[in-house]
Order: sequence, then C-alpha cells, then structure tokens
Amino acid sequence: MSPGLSGEWYSAGCADFSRREYALASACFRKALELRPQWPEAQHDFGRALFKLGEVDEALDQFRQAAAGGDPAKPQAAIALIIPGSSRSDNQTILDARRTWAERQLPPSPMVPSGHSKKADRLLRIGYVSSFFQYHNWMKPVWGLVNHHDRDQFEIHLFSDAPKCKVQYGYLANSKDQFHDTSGLSNEIIAQRLRDAQIDLVVDLNGYSDMSRLSLFTMRPASVVVGWFNMYATTGIAGYDYLIGDNLVIPPQEEQFYCEKIARVPGSYLTFEVGYPVPPVADPPCMSEAITFGSLAPLYKITDEVMSTWSRILQQTPNGSLILKNRALASPATRQFVLSRFERHHISPKRVRLHGPSDHYDFLKTYAEIDIALDTFPYNGGTTSMEAIWQGVPLVTFWGDRWASRTSASILHASGLRDFVAQGLEEYVSLAISLAKSPERLLTFRRNMRSRLSSSAVCDTQTFARNTERLYIQMINGTAPGREEWCGAQLDDTQNK
Repeated sequence: MSPGLSGEWYSAGCADFSRREYALASACFRKALELRPQWPEAQHDFGRALFKLGEVDEALDQFRQAAAGGDPAKPQAAIALIIPGSSRSDNQTILDARRTWAERQLPPSPMVPSGHSKKADRLLRIGYVSSFFQYHNWMKPVWGLVNHHDRDQFEIHLFSDAPKCKVQYGYLANSKDQFHDTSGLSNEIIAQRLRDAQIDLVVDLNGYSDMSRLSLFTMRPASVVVGWFNMYATTGIAGYDYLIGDNLVIPPQEEQFYCEKIARVPGSYLTFEVGYPVPPVADPPCMSEAITFGSLAPLYKITDEVMSTWSRILQQTPNGSLILKNRALASPATRQFVLSRFERHHISPKRVRLHGPSDHYDFLKTYAEIDIALDTFPYNGGTTSMEAIWQGVPLVTFWGDRWASRTSASILHASGLRDFVAQGLEEYVSLAISLAKSPERLLTFRRNMRSRLSSSAVCDTQTFARNTERLYIQMINGTAPGREEWCGAQLDDTQNK
C-alpha cells in the first residue's frame, strides 16, 4: 500500500468521526498510521475514536504518543478528560494528568481577586455556572438543590450557556432568582459578570464535560470557587477552593490525591427529584421470559473489562440476554464492532440486543425490557444509575478504587439499596447471577421502588439543600479549612507560573 494514501485514509477517518461512525473512523485511522507511523494528528484522532468505542486505555496510549511527537495541547487535554475512566490509571495518575494539563495548557490568567467583600446587610449570593441547564434529565440533582434554596438567606444566580426558554423542565422559576444567558460569551466576560453581580460563591457544574469553561475558574470570579455535581475526580486546577463530595466517594485517606479541599455532605453528594414526564414502572420481563440484563450507559464507559465481566455473567446465566442502548449504537458498523467484541468473549450475537438513541421518554421505556441493570466501571453511571432505579430496575454495582467508581454506590446507599452494592468485582458477578435466579424478588422490588425512593435520603432534596447551604456559609465565612493546607507549595508554584 502506498504511503501516499495515508492522507486519504486520515481524511476518511475524520469524515466518519464527524458522522459518529466511530468503528469506521477507527479502522481508517489505523490504516493511516500503518502507512505513516508516528503521525501525531492521526494518533490523536485515532485515540478519540478508540475512546468513543470504549477502548479507553488504548486511546490513552495514542494520546500519549501524540503528545510526545507533536503539539501536546490537544492530546494532553484528551488525557485529562478521559483518564478517570481508565482501569490502568490510579488516583495519583489522574491527579498528575490533570495537573499537567492545567499547568501547561490552560491560558495564562492572573488569579484576580473577586473585587468585593460580603456586606452584612444583604443576602449571600450563590452563582451556578453550567453549559447544560437545558438537559433536564441530567440536571435532576442540580434542580433538586436549587429549587429548595432558602431565598430568605441566599440570592441565586444561574449563569447558563443556553437561554432561559430552553430550560423547560426541572427548574421551578423563582422571581427572586437572576438568570444570566452566557451563550457565546468568553470566559473573561463571564468572569467580569460574576464580579459585577458580586457573587460570593460560584459553583462549577460542568467540570471536564465542558473544558472550554475551565479557565473561567482560574480568574477568581468570586471569593470562593466550588466544584460539585459533575465532578468525579480532582480538577487539578489551582483556581478551585473546594469540591463537594461525601464520605463514600472520597474517603479521608484519598484527599492527598486532590488539589482542592474536600467538603462533605451527610449521605450522598447527589440527590434528585424527577420533574419531567417518565414512563410508568413495568413488571420485570423475567416473569414471562428469560432474564434480561441491560445498560443504557454511553459506549465510552463500556470498556473491554466491562464486556469481559458481563460476558461472565451471561455465561453463567443460561438463556439470559443483554440489552445495550446509547447514541453510538445508531451506527451499524459500531454495532457490529460491539458484537464482535462479545464474540471474543464467547457470547453469541443472538444474546446481545443493541439499540441506538431515541427521545428521552422512549429511552426510559427501554427499562421495561430489562430485569437487572449492570453498572459500568471504573466509570460508573450517575444519571443512568438514578434513572434505572427510578424505573424500578435494580442496579448492580461494586466499590471501586476512585470517586468515579463509587458514584453508584453512594446513590444506592442513600436510596436504602446497599444490598445491590458488591464489595468487589467477583461479588458483583455473583450478585448479578443470584438476582437473576430470584424473579419474585425482582417483582416485589419493582412494584415498591418509587415509593421507597421517594421516602429515602436520595430524594430528600430539601435536607440536602440545608446541608449544602451550611457548607456554603462555612466556606464564605472562612470557617471551613482552607485548601492551602492540601496544596501547600504546589498552589503557590502554580500561581507564580
């Protein structure tokens, strides 16, 4: 094959990737690199395609090669984004990767003070920053908090990368709140608007899901900068003062792997309320047919280790099947890729049903076809976990070795469902198999689930709001421990770069 064809293969891969044809794109980038090895741009884009297919560690290998051989900006950003979902990476590796990207690739911005001090005669001003307020299903935990804020004590400001008209469900609009449409605005302008509004404490709800907004928080747009909700590892960024978690997702011995101070709420750091139409709970399908496992997680969370583990469960569950549904599976080529991976683990394609995306109501109706939901690891579900149990489907998970792999355990404990949290991978397999043999238990569970959740801590958003407000007051008043105790000289060095 002529080396001159490498450009054509690369262009074809880029075109396929833009159409979400990740399996085809991966094959094209692989061909391009066979013809032209050590091509940083192709390595980077090959890594992006591999990640979308759930081949996270292989993607990291490509990103690291791309960073070593060319401009490191994009591959270092990609590494920082995906590394919490890598089974080969530990907490120290995650901290190092994110700190490396933050120190080397974030635009240099002075750590500007907020320019105001809290006045005793006004309410505390809390600013929430998000690029995703319009996604009501994802924002369930956020609206549960915001809707229950005490407006006699706090003035709530929402800084949104979508206009207010796009926020259709979840948020109970309050005349005392202030909504700021930040669509298309630069981080510098948003930082100034936060200062102009004299925000006392700003909460980043994006994390690495919108990396373009991360530099906003190095500009010190408020006296206190906090990360919550979409955090599942350290940011590695000196501009954050606190991350809000709980004792389950971040045990004290792991605080050394965070450059932020950890603030904890009692119970789970995620609670939720469902403020949009959802399907009714259906009886488990195993009452009339063979057991069906399922996952509606994105494909990038379904790594080869996850597939291998699910295959073990299927091998020990005669006639059992598995349903997967996500956006990437709209592609026939990607579906074939996934089936071939299961075949490598000796699972017939006839036992795996693959479905592409649908509108959210129909998406949730898929749970009527699933008896037992299987969690992904090391990157657990969050929204996916909440939706499974709300639709009456038990979720099997296990204690992992990092925040990202304990999110579901935190949610299930607060739901009163700790029996579905295994202590490790082997117990996870055993628990799923044991549940598959108990259809009557699944039926009882299903029929009682919503009432059980509604009276549990995971749906007690009002108490969660009071607990979070107490944390905010401590942070603003300086009575919570400062992050300098944890970053020490590293914080000072970062600020002086």
